[in-house]
Amino acid sequence: MVKLGVNIDHVATVRQARLATEPDPIHAAVLAELGGADQITVHLREDRRHINDRDVRILRETIKTKLNLEMACTNEMVQIALEIKPDMVTLVPEKREELTTEGGLDVVNNFDHVAKAVKALNEAGIFVSLFIDPEYSQIEATKKTGAEAVEIHTGAYADTTGAEQRSELVRIISASEKTRELGLVLNSGHGLNYRNTAEIVAIPGMNEVNIGHSIIGRAIFVGLERAVSEMKELIHKALIDARV
Repeated sequence: MVKLGVNIDHVATVRQARLATEPDPIHAAVLAELGGADQITVHLREDRRHINDRDVRILRETIKTKLNLEMACTNEMVQIALEIKPDMVTLVPEKREELTTEGGLDVVNNFDHVAKAVKALNEAGIFVSLFIDPEYSQIEATKKTGAEAVEIHTGAYADTTGAEQRSELVRIISASEKTRELGLVLNSGHGLNYRNTAEIVAIPGMNEVNIGHSIIGRAIFVGLERAVSEMKELIHKALIDARV
């Protein structure tokens, strides 16, 4: 069964819009778990625009599944991760001016810096994944850093339609095969929703998808527990259909 990581950053975004105390992402995490989430994912950004340090610390102590901490590859963030010790760290690129993560981490051109962070996290017993574009060179570089997993950036796939989207899917499938060939855990995420996730979870060897914006958007109308449950059902059906 492909696991579902639910990203709750956007709940914190609503809270920060008023600099208030609600809605509380901790409450959102509980509801997501009740809906069947296998993992709670949060991105602690350098500018703390949504999730903050308090959120991460309380999540570490309260959730019943796993905590995946997305973060930039900086000394500050590595030290926070070493202190909090989430179940998994996903290293991602980060620009202050971006609305959301715009692409994968360039492991090839930042190899020494990334490898140093991976080594520190691994030595603390933290599972490390790198969020990268579906490119062979980035996957091979990820393997060399010592990271255990790849999260394939699915943004280009999610942002296109028709023939262009099918082309992006082929690219992701090819990158997924390379990931498995190198013995890395295969995860994916970014831009996935209730219309385009089935094709991704049907890729052989897919371990996990991380989805945030679409689920939180759906939750406005049906509630978070149901929104997560619906996505879990979609994943389950996609896997059954893939085996037929």
